[in-house]
Amino acid sequence: MDEIDSALLVLRLVIGGVVVVHGLNHAFGGGRLPGAARWFESLGLRYGMAQAAASVIVELAAGAGLALGLLTPFAAAGVIGVMVVAGFAAHRRHGFFVFKDGYEYVLVLGLGALVIAIAGPGTASLDAVLGIAVAGAWPALIAGGLGVAGAAVLLGATYRPRSVGQAAAANGSPTGGDGDQ
Repeated sequence: MDEIDSALLVLRLVIGGVVVVHGLNHAFGGGRLPGAARWFESLGLRYGMAQAAASVIVELAAGAGLALGLLTPFAAAGVIGVMVVAGFAAHRRHGFFVFKDGYEYVLVLGLGALVIAIAGPGTASLDAVLGIAVAGAWPALIAGGLGVAGAAVLLGATYRPRSVGQAAAANGSPTGGDGDQ
């Protein structure tokens, strides 16, 4: 295994592992799946429980696929799609920096997945063992195209953020806060 293959292995393991752990946190952390569902709904994503379950499934499958180098362009597409949805629904309004809840983190994970699709999974991958390792423009188009298209379809079908007036009514406050003003 040369330096490039070693670098790809590290990148795949880190990005894939982070995405898997993130999915596990949605399923079993803090508020568990119902808490993730409530959070998704608070962001304006309808059908919170379905969204949370789908997010967990995609994060676990795509993260594991990326880490293992299995069906790499499709695993990368799953990571990119999840990061586009998260960046759009949760982070874009906060700007760039992650310490301000911005999109920096999801941008790095999504672009890292795209880089893996462009470079290919390397020789230390299940794709290489199975003889299906590919690299270049087509895997990048598959990963980026499917990821962005999937995110666009999901957001188009389910993203309906509340207006300030709707949020205020839901919170029982004339200003939209928690009623302590």
